[in-house]
Amino acid sequence: MRIAFTKPLFAWDELEDSPSLTTLRELLAALPDGKLLDSLRQARGKGRDDYPVHVLWGVVVLSIACRHLDVEACLAELRRNAGLRRLIGIEQESQVPHGWNMSRFLAVLGESPHRELLHEVFNALIQELGRVVPDLGANTAGDATQLSGRVAEQSIAAAEAAAGLPQPSGGRKEYTDDAGRVTKVVEWFGYKLHLLVDVKHEVALAYEVTDTKAGDGETLPALLTQAQANLPDDRIQTLAYDKAADTNEVHAVLSAAKIKPVIQNRSLWKEEHERMLPGHDGNSNIVYDEAGTLYCYDRVSQPMVRHQMAYIGYEPDREAIKYRCPAKHEGWECPMSALCNGAKSYGKTVRVPREIDLRRFPELPRATKKFERLYKGRTSVERVNARLKIFWGVDDGNLKGSRRFHAWVGAVLAVHAAFATLLASAPRYEGGRSQGTLGKLRLSPIAQALRERVTSAVT
Repeated sequence: MRIAFTKPLFAWDELEDSPSLTTLRELLAALPDGKLLDSLRQARGKGRDDYPVHVLWGVVVLSIACRHLDVEACLAELRRNAGLRRLIGIEQESQVPHGWNMSRFLAVLGESPHRELLHEVFNALIQELGRVVPDLGANTAGDATQLSGRVAEQSIAAAEAAAGLPQPSGGRKEYTDDAGRVTKVVEWFGYKLHLLVDVKHEVALAYEVTDTKAGDGETLPALLTQAQANLPDDRIQTLAYDKAADTNEVHAVLSAAKIKPVIQNRSLWKEEHERMLPGHDGNSNIVYDEAGTLYCYDRVSQPMVRHQMAYIGYEPDREAIKYRCPAKHEGWECPMSALCNGAKSYGKTVRVPREIDLRRFPELPRATKKFERLYKGRTSVERVNARLKIFWGVDDGNLKGSRRFHAWVGAVLAVHAAFATLLASAPRYEGGRSQGTLGKLRLSPIAQALRERVTSAVT
């Protein structure tokens, strides 16, 4: 791949619709799959080796990378494409595996410890990207998406459940408007895929597969722990999520990790619109709403007027959010100023300790432009989900059994991380195509570091 110098580091729109043999060779080389293949070979032991493990694994990777509709389509192409066969170590057409060989291989790949080693392939790629890309994971966003699946035979499903693998089940998700009315209902049978992604670069940092009953808030702490292990210490600064993660447990976990929550609050107050700030009596004019936004009342004017107080920052030492008189902050006259501010030229200030309610008073208040900007970063998860589903077939829907499903999802996420590595390490050209040339190619420091890792891994 050759990408313009002006393109982002992870230029996802530059991925080839039909990857060349060079790109596929680089993709296979970028996958740190040595431990996984060794484990699979040991599991096979001295059994028949008509189709070596590296060949079967190569078929899985090519099926995903070449965007085939299913594995059978990839096998058909391998039978007629000698160059593609040689790429994964197949010398003759007769050595191309059959569909049932691939089905059995996926079942084995989804067993422990191979399943965990497959996840380690993804983790190793993200860890390397985290080391060389200084802002990868600084601002993150999470979400869950539905994936279709099929249940295995009863005996196999019971063995999978005993091994701790979630089984496919019926799922239902309702979408509501601001008034609480249901506007859309989505139903499916299968699983849920939970992702934590980098907002800027749209790279998945962690993933987890669960049944359809698992809540987003329940899964998020484990997902966050995985992402933290894949990134340098204290890299994650913010985490955006929808209302599903608005729980006391999630906010406590984020607060302990010093991560700013960018989570919209769930509406739980049925009749109240505002409450008096704790520590203030009936003589105070300071209140807050369910989202944790502070207001002050001008009680001199008739009728009384409510003004949103000006957020002026967070004080880490006190773990308190600081607000200021909006009139003094914005430079307008308030009839209540003499009573509130007295002789203070700076105006009245209010500090809200977060310990009052971590969920209600996040470090970055919801009624700020920065919160709104960061919350829009959640759309990055939707774009990552779209690539995983549309381009690389994570939502195949034809895989029977939880072992095969987990193996396929793990392989798709590994290919996603490998493609991210290729994009970041691709040479960039300067100059104009209008002059009949791609211009001068050069490698960025990040690309050089990644290429050195791939070279050392191959040698």
